[in-house]
Amino acid sequence: MSNSTAQATTLNQVALHGFLNHLRNERHYSPLTEENYSRDICRLFKLAGATPLNELKNHQIRRFVAQLHGNGLGGKSLARMLSAWRSFYFYLIRDHQFKCNPCIGLRAPKSARNLPHVLSPDEAVRMMELPTAGDILAVRDKAMFELFYSSGLRLAELVSLDPADLDFIDAVVRVIGKGAKTRIVPLGSHAISALQAWLTLRGQLAKQDETALFVSRNGSRIGSRAVQLRMSGWGITQGITSGVHPHLLRHSFASHVLQSSGDLRAVQEMLGHTSISTTQVYTHLDYQYLSKIYDSAHPRAKKKLY
Repeated sequence: MSNSTAQATTLNQVALHGFLNHLRNERHYSPLTEENYSRDICRLFKLAGATPLNELKNHQIRRFVAQLHGNGLGGKSLARMLSAWRSFYFYLIRDHQFKCNPCIGLRAPKSARNLPHVLSPDEAVRMMELPTAGDILAVRDKAMFELFYSSGLRLAELVSLDPADLDFIDAVVRVIGKGAKTRIVPLGSHAISALQAWLTLRGQLAKQDETALFVSRNGSRIGSRAVQLRMSGWGITQGITSGVHPHLLRHSFASHVLQSSGDLRAVQEMLGHTSISTTQVYTHLDYQYLSKIYDSAHPRAKKKLY
């Protein structure tokens, strides 16, 4: 490694460390979001090589994006990466006397919009009907899954919950979402029953000073990866062929509520989306579902063979 490259690497790591502290302490981002920003910015460091960040120009950033796109990175991933780079440069301008942001005005290539996969209502019910007799971990898992599907929570939101965040009288749960924003989300009756069943057993697993609502078998707050693995395993056990993961239950919650109510604004509030355009993807799912029903049921929709 040349002296110039080593120097650039050192300066970059100092700047990244300060930026991640900014995300954690000022913007209150979750550890997972912080990790994603770090990964995207390290990609920028690799592309820049020995070139100091304050010397990068707009056309060079555009070339980096084109290079990543040519290597197979999709439009959605590139848009997220550009957003991370743009935020990083705004921080550098504020705290490190950089003069300009070379990411301003750049947009990622558009890619085909893939609709999120959702469970059918029957599959969602099957996923909730876990055999829990004599299995404390199954009781816990059922409570987690019911809460995901009842309230449309993100994975990071669920694992950060404490029992104090639950209000069974008003049937709501208090959630700390992205950007440390608090929202109050309704709790369904099935979720309340499953949570109450778990809370009667929680003390058998939880360490004495543990505040987490959901704990692992060792008594400490359950981790995101553990939830993903448990859910994937239960999906196979319950005979659901599509891979089941936490965000799938969030998608299913949004789609099923929208199909029943048609209230896009309410779904936006419950999901914690800043922009309604993010929520509108579920209207496409709704139309897709209705189209399937129409094609299977309407006599004029069926092709006749002669």
